[in-house]
Amino acid sequence: MSIANPHLKFASQAVAKPYFVLALMLFLGQVLFGLIMGLQYVIGDFLFPAIPFNVARMVHTNLLIIWLLLGFMGAAYYLIPEEADRELHSPKLALLLFWVFAVAGVLTILGYLLVPYAGLARLTHNELLPTMGREFLEQPTITKLGIVLVCLGFLYNIGMTLLKGRKTTVSMVMMTGLIGLAVFFLFSFYNPANLARDKFYWWWVVHLWVEGVWELIMGSMLAFVLIKITGVDREVVEKWLYVIVAMALISGIIGTGHHFFWIGAPQVWLWLGSIFSVLEPLPFLAMVLFAFSMVRNRRRQHPNRAATLWAKGTTVTAFFGAGVWGFLHTLAPVNYYTHGTQLTAAHGHLSFYGAYAMIVMTLISYAMPRLRGLGEAPDERAQTLEVWGFWLMTLSMVMITLLLTAAGVVQILLQRWAEDGSALPFMSTVEHLRGLFWARLVSGLGFMAGLLCYLSSFRQRGRADPAAVRVVRS
Repeated sequence: MSIANPHLKFASQAVAKPYFVLALMLFLGQVLFGLIMGLQYVIGDFLFPAIPFNVARMVHTNLLIIWLLLGFMGAAYYLIPEEADRELHSPKLALLLFWVFAVAGVLTILGYLLVPYAGLARLTHNELLPTMGREFLEQPTITKLGIVLVCLGFLYNIGMTLLKGRKTTVSMVMMTGLIGLAVFFLFSFYNPANLARDKFYWWWVVHLWVEGVWELIMGSMLAFVLIKITGVDREVVEKWLYVIVAMALISGIIGTGHHFFWIGAPQVWLWLGSIFSVLEPLPFLAMVLFAFSMVRNRRRQHPNRAATLWAKGTTVTAFFGAGVWGFLHTLAPVNYYTHGTQLTAAHGHLSFYGAYAMIVMTLISYAMPRLRGLGEAPDERAQTLEVWGFWLMTLSMVMITLLLTAAGVVQILLQRWAEDGSALPFMSTVEHLRGLFWARLVSGLGFMAGLLCYLSSFRQRGRADPAAVRVVRS
């Protein structure tokens, strides 16, 4: 079979490119709305009433979800054919689903911006099956139905590819994670009138995505990239992956209980949530050891040093963001004071960036040179720009996290810790945080500069010197 792009093992892998391109465009939009919110924290009427804070926040978080899902789907369309050792079942279906998801996602975001939310609910006939109005799941019911249809078509496409091809641990773990993603999203349609029950099952989407099945997707993507860039035996990588998956599922599923502390759930969740929260950093620590061990024992020096940096960086950042910063405030006696403070925002920012944004950028960094016809790696100038982007984004996110952590500590001391009647009301507390919020905004600008460097690296058309690939050990 003739292949238009000789740098791809299978021609159908090219369908991943539009997914990656749109994902990065929406990532840029997400960061832009993050900066708008950062300004609104210190200049309350900035862009009001055109873009109120609640709308900016809704767009910011929904863009995060959409671009990560696009990134995961693009990763699967690139990864699964290589692992299955055959062409994708239907490239045409993959492209059709891309346009359906892209149009639905963009129209939904425009709906948030152009129509009052209550009007959007009426316009989309939310009363027929009420699902709107919940954090992160604000999408109109018709959009949710579209996501379900896209997921079904997507799972059918990659599932048929796997059924007809080779089965590997990497591909099966990714397939398991993707099926779990689709199944747990179905709980977004369950919207009971009882608030405690609503929040109980709401976390079955939000937590079991980001602290459950998404970790399987992350682990499989990391394993795939490490096999390619290090040349380490697949059997060694698969043993590590089994350990990571087991720890992620054991800790993540029961660890959902740390969200059930204060919503009216049975008291047993105070114990279960706390105990299994202690275990949740372990799969991320295992990923750190996994990545650095594979790179240290590599059999080849891959010319794409930027992809290697992303692969190592995502494990370290995810460990601190999802592991350490998550553990800091998930024990019930601590969470009593920290729940819903800026500490939650600190944990959310570093964990989403480290665990999921970075793993998508890792796979894009590895795959995009091949998708663009450049070979294994772009030229040195492009990689230097990408490395600048890595460090600017990562260090800026670390600063954002530290500043939000400091803001959370001050918020707790002023608003929640005092029990003698001296606690300040919320808005008075926020006034004491203005300096930290200004510094956070500056760090956000640094993050935007890093993202622009990363995106600019794709403008370079040169390819790396083939002599840069060499055997390290036999």
